[in-house]
Amino acid sequence: MQRTTMLPENWWDLRAEAVAGNAAGQDVVALRAENDQLRRALAGRMVIDQACGMVMVLALCRRGPAGKLLVDMARQCNTKLPDVAVAVVAAWEGEPLSRLMQRALRDALRRLYAEDRGCDSRLTDETSGRGGP
Repeated sequence: MQRTTMLPENWWDLRAEAVAGNAAGQDVVALRAENDQLRRALAGRMVIDQACGMVMVLALCRRGPAGKLLVDMARQCNTKLPDVAVAVVAAWEGEPLSRLMQRALRDALRRLYAEDRGCDSRLTDETSGRGGP
């Protein structure tokens, strides 16, 4: 016989307030804050994985180089990685990338393909007439 226990969707949503002398209440508040932080991190991780998969399909590369490409874009745009991932996913769905992200994507793809061919990306930039960084 199999027993199934149904829990309300928000069973973890404990309503406890930290009172100065209530250590248990303070622990609950601290745990809720940590739980919220972990949820945000997980949501960010999911969109990064989704963007990474899209880059893998478009650039025909493995997960490592795709992740490196997204990190490279984030560094060039001086933006957090989850924000770049959101922009890439939105671009996949038809939202245009900003000019800065378009340039960062183009440069990151150029470096990815140069590494794949065993070339130095600075040589590729010089021969294309763009100069260097």
